[in-house]
Amino acid sequence: MDRNALLFCLMLAAITTGGASGTIFDRNFEDATLRIDFHHTGDAQREFLSLDRTLRQGVWAGSKTRLEDPFRYGGYRVEAQDAATGALLFSQGFDSYFGEYRTTNSAADGVMATYHESVLLPFPKRPLRVKFTAHRRDGSVVPLLETIIDPESVDIASEPPARGVEVVEIHRGGPPATTLDIAILGEGYTADQIDLFKADLAQARDLLLSHEPYSSHRERLAIRGVLAPSKESGCDEPTRSKYRDTSLGVTFNSLGSERYVLTEDNGRLRDIAANVPYDALVIMINHDRYGGGGIYRLFCTFTARSEWAGYLLLHEFGHSFGALGDEYYSSSTAYNDFYPRGHEPEEPNITALLDPDHLKWKDLVTAGTKVPTPWEKADYDTRDAAYQVKRAELNSKIGDASRAGASDDEILILKEREQRHAADHAQWARQYLAKSAFVGEVGAFEGAGYSSTGLYRPTLDCLMFSRRVQPFCVVCERAVERMILRYTD
Repeated sequence: MDRNALLFCLMLAAITTGGASGTIFDRNFEDATLRIDFHHTGDAQREFLSLDRTLRQGVWAGSKTRLEDPFRYGGYRVEAQDAATGALLFSQGFDSYFGEYRTTNSAADGVMATYHESVLLPFPKRPLRVKFTAHRRDGSVVPLLETIIDPESVDIASEPPARGVEVVEIHRGGPPATTLDIAILGEGYTADQIDLFKADLAQARDLLLSHEPYSSHRERLAIRGVLAPSKESGCDEPTRSKYRDTSLGVTFNSLGSERYVLTEDNGRLRDIAANVPYDALVIMINHDRYGGGGIYRLFCTFTARSEWAGYLLLHEFGHSFGALGDEYYSSSTAYNDFYPRGHEPEEPNITALLDPDHLKWKDLVTAGTKVPTPWEKADYDTRDAAYQVKRAELNSKIGDASRAGASDDEILILKEREQRHAADHAQWARQYLAKSAFVGEVGAFEGAGYSSTGLYRPTLDCLMFSRRVQPFCVVCERAVERMILRYTD
């Protein structure tokens, strides 16, 4: 373990909510999970939370000694206080589907939308006062919901998890409270494709455990596959007029982005996942089209049959688990002003460089490197812009052909053309960046977070920047390692 990781461990020990291991937890909580379901409603200006239901579920997967979140990641925060004394017993930052919706054009136009969401807490022995707040990127805090949850209430359901689910223990760690428990849920695998699910699951496990920093902490990880068989293979593709009857309701074109793949069926997702203890959720989709998504402390998705499956898994898990931001800036997104000018992003790998002397990864900057760091950006942008135009054109042709009822062979030709175009550009980008005078340096390179100017990334290239399986940069790797240590004792 390096010096920074050791210091972080000591910091966590200093802020832990107790002395001897488990003492504070045992005094206030049972070894069970409290699931709080709620509805998240609003638009760009209005936002409301309303309680749906509470459930008692299986063993608590999180840490029993680190109950207060040491990070400030996520646009939302849940805090649980002892209702009688006011003592803070638990806190957790998170992001949400609604949090992304409120940055879209529809939300800006005043279109109200509602999303079903959940948070997990250790199950209390006494009444809790639970508070939800929104934390804006300008630093303001907005109260959203405050409620008392009494563990003796008949309103807390004790339903069993979803039935007919197959669980595969693919990598055994220690007890749930001392490991990072990752649940990989299969989507679009039918009852006769269980062997395919297991094969894809094994590939996902092998990739995670061979990639740093997960590899160095593999004994701290537990990975389980969870499959509720779907009636049909694949998932929905609205722009191609393809709809499938699947267990999790995953769909392309989420929030209007053709490659963004999410599910809005949170209740079903949580009921299926409840068959195992989990700290992090991954949805593995039986589909060959490029697509995925990741929302911090919600879930990530990736298409397991795509030639980009490995990159998608590692990149999207970097979002949902590691709180990493996207470092690319040229691809189209559904967001407006996701990182408002004049405010420092919370993500550990993106900066607005408002105070260069206090760069958040200053200790990792290569000696002698200028901040901001010059690079061959103009030439890269010219080539990348042409790629994005052609990519959008090819995807549009595939959608048009599919909706028009073109033959499978005709559509396959278009798909292969799009895949070849993407692969050729990825190869060019890799070779171009590898020739840079700044390759391997840590600095502050302009272009990140969906913005060509005004936002900066730590290195020229990284898993969070370009489309290929490659290592995290040192800044991203450290951030993910710190998160692993947060969840494991």
